[in-house]
Amino acid sequence: METKDESQQPVEQLIANRRAKLDALREMGQDPYPRRFRVERSVSEARSLYEGLSAEELEKDPPVVRLGGRLRAVRGHGKVSFADLSDGLGQIQLYVKKNDLDESAWLVFKQLDLGDFLGVEGPVFRTRAGELSVAVKELTVLSKALRPLPEKYHGLADREARARQRYLDLLSNPESREVFEIRSKAISSIRRRLEAAGFIEVETPMMQPIPGGATARPFVTHHNTLDLDLYLRIAPELFLKRLIVGGFERVFELNRNFRNEGISTRHNPEFTMLEFYWAYADYELLMDFTEELISGVVEEVTGGLEVEWGGHTIDFSRPWRRLKMRDAILEYSDLTPDDLVGRERMEKAARDLDVQRIDERSDGNLLAELYEMTAEPLMINPTFIMDFPRQISPFAKSCPDDPETVERFELFIGGMELANAFTELNDPDEQRRRLEFQAAEQGGMVDEDFVLAMEHGLPPTGGEGIGIDRLIMLLTNQSSIRDAILFPQLRPRE
Repeated sequence: METKDESQQPVEQLIANRRAKLDALREMGQDPYPRRFRVERSVSEARSLYEGLSAEELEKDPPVVRLGGRLRAVRGHGKVSFADLSDGLGQIQLYVKKNDLDESAWLVFKQLDLGDFLGVEGPVFRTRAGELSVAVKELTVLSKALRPLPEKYHGLADREARARQRYLDLLSNPESREVFEIRSKAISSIRRRLEAAGFIEVETPMMQPIPGGATARPFVTHHNTLDLDLYLRIAPELFLKRLIVGGFERVFELNRNFRNEGISTRHNPEFTMLEFYWAYADYELLMDFTEELISGVVEEVTGGLEVEWGGHTIDFSRPWRRLKMRDAILEYSDLTPDDLVGRERMEKAARDLDVQRIDERSDGNLLAELYEMTAEPLMINPTFIMDFPRQISPFAKSCPDDPETVERFELFIGGMELANAFTELNDPDEQRRRLEFQAAEQGGMVDEDFVLAMEHGLPPTGGEGIGIDRLIMLLTNQSSIRDAILFPQLRPRE
């Protein structure tokens, strides 16, 4: 058994010691990696089941358990040892006595190290100190770990190391495991709430002949049999709207999107989005629904409506603020209404705010940049920023009283964009004109099949995308998106 003195040895020596024990197990006729070991329940389930029983109740009718788990601690090295067996969620103490095991099982136990998986069987009891324990009568090695756990030599505190070796991060940092348990609960809650609202879950292609539904640089691949370039999807939007044309009135997809762009604390090339489309809805109805959906998820997962994030207390209580983009710029800057009218005045305002590549930007894009530079970082509590320029919103329906502005909102929380939604454009001729304008301005192709689908009739529809990874950042107080993704994209080690 690995001792405290051994734990001070170099990692290479610890690995050599473990391999020697692996050889010893095989020489004893023991398979260190057996095919199966049937367990009746997990360690944490067993602990929960018997935690409420007293020593007398357990002694009167001792329950026998058969458990599998990872060895996390050993105390004592004589004829009696205590050990901790863990399933990741919880652990239970093992009472291992030489006289209670056959000779081969005791020898196996002496070849174990921290991190090894083992199976045990025996009655549950309480020690004199009151600790719930298993008196081990049978013991089987299930998997010999050839490398020590992180805390055995230097821990796993470096954030990049934690992201690169997430399995070790989860083993050594309970708070990391909690992040991803919260992620799972949040996604499950979203799915249930959408289904309860009458939405059906669908799947759309991840490889698409034309990248569409958003403005981003795609990843390109090639299908050999078809001799065809394909693109990993940047958004599922156009396929989901095809389903609305086909008669599904409420659809959603929890999807993976891919964008061949930068990596930052808020961007990962591969990320998770919720997108849903709702026939006969508009962006005002979507705002109401989004408030209900996200606040419900927050309350279910965290137990309340206030969340600590980045030094702020974010209040998810409804109703949430709704603010037009132009009004947000004016409220959170020294700019005047005249500064937002006319190209010359807007360019001057942009230069004063150090906006880059001003000459390349349309008026609508310049207005959005002014918003990002002034108001966006200050949107801490949930705020809907409404009514975007038509030039940067090719799939949104224009406002009735202003054709240059569209019925679009973005939801900002913690200074981050969390959701993007439109009253969807459903005029196929206007859609074609906008797609052609976008292709001419930014490059790319017009999705003729999507326009063809629209020509068969798209009912009035509201559509929305919500960034799941950023939502998890908020729920778990993570400052970087890679800490909310199990396996984020990282540069290769040099």
